[in-house]
Amino acid sequence: MGDKHYASSRKPRRPLSIFAVMALCCFFYLLGSWQKTGFTLALTKRTSLNVPPALGVEDRRGHSVQPTRPPEQEKVGDKKSGSEGRQGSVRVNSKASQKKFDAPELDFEAHHGDIQVSRPPEQKLDFFKQCDAKYRDYTPCQEQDRAMRFPRENMIYRERHCPAENEKLRCLIPPPKGYKTPFPWPKSRDYAYYANVPYKSLTVEKAVQNWVQYQGDVFKFPGGGTMFPQGADAFIDELARVIPMANGTVRTALDTGCGVASWGAYVMKRNVLPMSFAPKDNHEAQVQFALERGVPAVIGVLGSMRLPYPARAFDMAQCSRCLIPWTVNNGMYLMEVDRVLRPGGYWVLSGPPINWKTYYKTWKRSKKDLQEEQQKIEDLAELLCWEKKYEKGDTAIWRKRINDKKCRRNSISICRSRDADEGWEEKMVACITPYPKVMNRDEVAGGELKPFPARLHSVPPRIANKLVPITVDSFLEDDKLWKKRVISYKKINKMIGTTRYRNVMDMNAQLGGFAAALDSPKSWVMNVVPVIADNTLGIIYERGLIGIYHEWCEGFSTYPRTYDLIHAAGLFSLYKDKCKFEDILLEMDRILRPEGAIIVRDEVDVMNKVRKIARRMRWEVTLRDHEDGPLVPEKIMVGTKPYWVAGGTNHSTSAKQEELYD
Repeated sequence: MGDKHYASSRKPRRPLSIFAVMALCCFFYLLGSWQKTGFTLALTKRTSLNVPPALGVEDRRGHSVQPTRPPEQEKVGDKKSGSEGRQGSVRVNSKASQKKFDAPELDFEAHHGDIQVSRPPEQKLDFFKQCDAKYRDYTPCQEQDRAMRFPRENMIYRERHCPAENEKLRCLIPPPKGYKTPFPWPKSRDYAYYANVPYKSLTVEKAVQNWVQYQGDVFKFPGGGTMFPQGADAFIDELARVIPMANGTVRTALDTGCGVASWGAYVMKRNVLPMSFAPKDNHEAQVQFALERGVPAVIGVLGSMRLPYPARAFDMAQCSRCLIPWTVNNGMYLMEVDRVLRPGGYWVLSGPPINWKTYYKTWKRSKKDLQEEQQKIEDLAELLCWEKKYEKGDTAIWRKRINDKKCRRNSISICRSRDADEGWEEKMVACITPYPKVMNRDEVAGGELKPFPARLHSVPPRIANKLVPITVDSFLEDDKLWKKRVISYKKINKMIGTTRYRNVMDMNAQLGGFAAALDSPKSWVMNVVPVIADNTLGIIYERGLIGIYHEWCEGFSTYPRTYDLIHAAGLFSLYKDKCKFEDILLEMDRILRPEGAIIVRDEVDVMNKVRKIARRMRWEVTLRDHEDGPLVPEKIMVGTKPYWVAGGTNHSTSAKQEELYD
């Protein structure tokens, strides 16, 4: 009975009601699609640029630009778009082609003008203030006043000495008045705007050596140097007769005491990637000039600490009158060069004491003194297992043997129980780094590298020989992953891979996949391996790339405004419990050029915190979904740093100006 009653109470649904439900579903689906496409596209027609209040920014007509209020902070998943309802914003005309994205597109073009102003509403964000104009070239860990507190022995006072927590500047470093976007490569190799690096002392001090000349509102770099006043090209031609630069065997090169980096600038024509360093000393702004020209360089010195590079990193190293005392401290500095020089690599010495018979009067030193110095270098080279290959005129070249089978070494001089790859805050010791073990006389210690560019995507010897806990499969998968990601980046920012972004930094380089996927003669990447991360820098160098160790709780060894594009993947999660996010972001702002771009990817909770701080620095930023879709918890923040100068006027490089330097 119960079953019959239940069956009789069920009434069949009418077709009309089913049709009505289906029609409503279709209607709301189409409505949602329309809102996502047409409405979102309308939001991308204009891009806003937030200019700091009270920073003295003017438009190209000299009219004062009023401060603006960036949008209130929203979390990922909020209903409103990042640019919805931005009243009172300072806007620029976008030159990039418009395309539909889930998030509004940013304008990555350089403008320096075309600004329209609307009334600013009340500001709610706690913006970072502008630093005093005297800090325009502030380098946190190489400041002169702090350096003078340290001993001069072994150049200790020229090493890194960072401010204490209560001494850190937490403000925005101002560009100098008249700052302009640097010339694009390769024009930047030969010209730089005086307003960007306003120091003339080298034009006088090094006038006869053709380092740099001042012409109107620009510096011109003729390509000369102390040991090659007729030009770096001719000097490199001489080296190339001994060192195989043409076939990709020599890819990475260390330039010690680089000056304005003319050697590095011209060796890049041979597809050799230099890493130049020089101290911040009385030769004003050497490294700043190098980076302004588009040449990889850092502030550094051979002093009491190891260089911030792994063992067997460089295919060659060179010193052109770098004035490093190679024979002091039992040859400790030459032993440090040996540590970072790859088996089979080359060392070039041009300058004292080479050719002392010709120059002893010019150098104001006795024949005996110079002869003894050169003999000590010869003896050290033999102890290091280097073979002399060339000496003519002012230049000598040695080659490090491929293994230790033919070496005559005193076992007392070999380093004991030290990790040869450690290069951060490691005391330098006068001992010789041992070669990796080999099975026969023809085997290259540490593994033989393929010529570049084949080595870029080949399995590095450190991985192939199981010297690091990374498998071949994981390396190949990582390489494939970053190729996919860089393709996605280029869709977001179409200037990636062009000369617009010459100097690029990867703040958490891991295996160097980002740099390898981005590889182009139009740009170079400084691959930074944080000291709290896995030590992968040796792998990066084996791929034919360059990089450095660094602790991101401290300032980086460079001048302000030296990078065009900064990339950071997983960096903030790595430092979540180590130091303040705002310190890392303020350091990014210091080294990023005006109208430079950033790409940061991390977990969504971390990214919301990072975005909030970025807006306090007045960066124009937006969050995007992961390449694999919105369900992936990792998000991508892209953005630009606005152009502003302290009490100055916006500038743009006109076509007429550029024609002057063609």
